[in-house]
Amino acid sequence: MPDGAIVLDRTVFYATSGGQPGDSGRLVRDDGSAVAIKAAVHPEGDKTQIAHIPADDVTTVQAGEYVRAEIDWDRRYRLMRMHTALHLLSVVFPFPVTGGSIGEDKGRLDFDMPEVPEDLAALEAALNAMVEADQPVSSEWITDAEMEAKADLIKTMKVKPPMGQGQVRLIRIGNIDLQPCGGTHVAGTAEIGRLVLGKIEKKGKQNRRVNLLFA
Repeated sequence: MPDGAIVLDRTVFYATSGGQPGDSGRLVRDDGSAVAIKAAVHPEGDKTQIAHIPADDVTTVQAGEYVRAEIDWDRRYRLMRMHTALHLLSVVFPFPVTGGSIGEDKGRLDFDMPEVPEDLAALEAALNAMVEADQPVSSEWITDAEMEAKADLIKTMKVKPPMGQGQVRLIRIGNIDLQPCGGTHVAGTAEIGRLVLGKIEKKGKQNRRVNLLFA
């Protein structure tokens, strides 16, 4: 457990996982004072717990104390928009995903892609057409056994969906994408806003990094 970390019996904070940063925010006491939280993580990889990391090493809360957890919503919402946008990016670039990262203003996916497609303008237009179509984003659950039988839903080559708890969460975007994911997303693609394809970098013989930005 990180030094000074705070564990609550329940929380709205999302912990760093799958390329998405954990939430920041604050824990508000009954007297109105607050403890600023700079990050939320799964301690030692334990997905059953979320540790809230105070921004000030001195300030903390006491065991048994009641607090109200408040996330930095503006930051979380930008991460939700970008995370959902990267799902769309994996549709217009139909290659195995070798890595990824989600930021507030920029995200990226790494693809096992031998050559950069020539029609990048058309791909960017297709990406924004899916955004503008306001495809609904929803979640559903399948069993571990069903996930094993539907391995083709897994787009990531190195990161496998968390299994062992009996069920796996899928994210569905209209009729265009369905894949296992434990991150946070918007309710409809129109919330993402217009997107711009950024720099495409060569990161190996066949590995290409595609950057994505909000317009």
